[in-house]
Order: sequence, then C-alpha cells, then structure tokens
Amino acid sequence: MATITHAEFGKTQTGTPVDMYTLATKTVSVKIMTRGCVFYEVNVPDRKGNVANVCANMKSFADYEKRRTFFGAFVGRYANRIAGASFDIDGKTYSLAKNSAGHTIHGGPGGLDTVIWKAEKATANDNEAVLELSYRSPDGEEGYPGNLDIRVTYTLTETSQLKMEYTTTTDKKTHVNLTDHTYWNLAGSGSPSVLNHKLTMSADRYLIAGEGLIPTGEIASVGGTALDFRVEKYLNERIDEIKEPWFGGGYDHCLILPDKPAGALAFAAKLVDPESGRSMTVETTEPAVQVYSGNFLNGSIVSAEEKPYIKQSLLCLEAQHYPDSPNQPSFPSTLLEPGNTYRQTTIHTFGTE
Repeated sequence: MATITHAEFGKTQTGTPVDMYTLATKTVSVKIMTRGCVFYEVNVPDRKGNVANVCANMKSFADYEKRRTFFGAFVGRYANRIAGASFDIDGKTYSLAKNSAGHTIHGGPGGLDTVIWKAEKATANDNEAVLELSYRSPDGEEGYPGNLDIRVTYTLTETSQLKMEYTTTTDKKTHVNLTDHTYWNLAGSGSPSVLNHKLTMSADRYLIAGEGLIPTGEIASVGGTALDFRVEKYLNERIDEIKEPWFGGGYDHCLILPDKPAGALAFAAKLVDPESGRSMTVETTEPAVQVYSGNFLNGSIVSAEEKPYIKQSLLCLEAQHYPDSPNQPSFPSTLLEPGNTYRQTTIHTFGTE
C-alpha cells in the first residue's frame, strides 16, 4: 500500500515554514519540498534490491536559500531562456527580470522554484500516493502579465511511475513554459560521473543555439551528430564533438521530439546505468527536452551526504517547449489566453535491467 507523510523541513528567513512530503510505495519513495516543488529525494532499487537516492539535493533548507541550484525544482513561469528578457503581446512590450547575461532564464531571479507552494491534497490508497500543490503567481511577478493560477499534481504509483501533471490558467494573455529541473544520476546522488550512463531518445531534430544558448531559429536534424540518441549510446561516446564554448564542453541542447497530436503522451527518453541496472523512462506531452550534462558543476556544491557535485556528474532531461518561443514566430506558440488551460503531463518510470 502507498503512503504519504509530511514534516517541517525548515523555515524561510522570514519565518515561513517549509514542509517535506514523503510519497512511498513498496519499491520507490519520493520526497517533495513545498518550496519550489523540489524533488529532494527519489529513492529507487538497483537490480540487486539496493536502494539509493538518484537525484541531486543539498543537506539543509538553509542551503537552498543560500544558493539557487534548480536541483529538483519546478521551473517557470518560463523554463529556459527568453532573449533580451522581453517579449511583445498585442503590440505591448513586457520587460522581464534579467538573470542571464541580459536575458531571462527559468522565470527570472524570483521564479517559481523560489516560492512557497500550498499543499491542497495529500492522499494515498492501495495503488498510489498523490500530492497536489498550488500557487498564484500575481500579475507582474518577474515582469510577466496576468495572474497565473498553477496546480501541480504528483502521483507515485505501485508500478514505480512518478507522474507530474501541471495545469495553469490566466486572466491576461501571457507566455507559459513549465518544466521539472531534476538532476539525475542513477548510480546514486554524488556518484562521480553520469557519462557512463546510456541514453535513448526519440528526438529527431534539435535547435541550433548561439552564445548565451539563445536559439538562432534554425532547426537541424540530429542525424550524423553527437545529438543522435535514436539508437542507445553512452553519454561519453560523442560528447567530445561538442566544440562551441557556450555549451561548456557537453550537452546543453534542446532536442525536438517527433510531431504528435497536441496533448498526446509519448516516449521521450530512457536513461540506464549499466552498473547498477537502474533505468528511467520519460514520457511527456511536451514537444521538446532540454538535455544538460552538468557541464558547469565544479564541486562547490555538495550533496546531503557531503559528496561534491563535479562536472558531468549529473544529467537533466527537462520536458518543455522551445526556449525563446515568445520571440520566435516559427516555434510552437507558448501563449496562454484567458479561458484556456495550459496542461502538461510528464511521467518517469523507474525499473531495472
């Protein structure tokens, strides 16, 4: 039977309590923090039954307030980058908070990963544990128009599925792009490298990006490049072919998934650690996945077990819309209008092989 419990994890500098919810089944347990909807732990067994946390975290809540890492965080209002930290809607320019060399990234310096979410529902039964969190992002927060009402539902099932469902509504036209920014290492958090993992992806195209990782607008085939994971390969097989300095010597690319009907759930990626046998399959309704191999980690951040996170010890698979879509008319639109609802579903299924 699945269970769900919670306890206080800490308090903000202003004294607001932050809770940690633990969703558990007979094989998997997940800890979720109410600040930023952070996945603090995802504990899964290897092929021998040994359980380890496979996502990056830090030891105390104070660590999360001191340093913004996006470890395990819910990201928005707009995941990834918006060039020049601005966009136009109906002829009006909206200036956003800048936090990336004159651009905005992951919702700005006060994005949704920095706010306290309200727990609306916490239930469990024989088959699953469910946690629902909500937040109203007020009109003008980080420069974005509209009061944005967001609900995030996490479901952990007895079949080792971790389901994320996002819905948002607005009272003004606005741009929305949400994602989960968990850093993974299936050998266990704090393991020294993720490059010995195998990755498979359905993506057949990718966005070409220039300095600042801003898309040029050009879309290219993954065929014949280091970004072709349509056949399973080790992450280190062709990573040395990535030469542009702004990628930091590794993957930080938006890979485009095959076209599908709007709202349809489809396979996106599968990550495998051959040594432990742990695997993670990702399905999503989103059109793209940002693949980031932790190229800018330098050991200055340590895990709850005080192990340093070094370069390319972690991998992000961020299901999302394309970066800078508000300024790229040829990209799928991220505009949300009053009366409509933004919806996203992404499922992580854990197993062994």
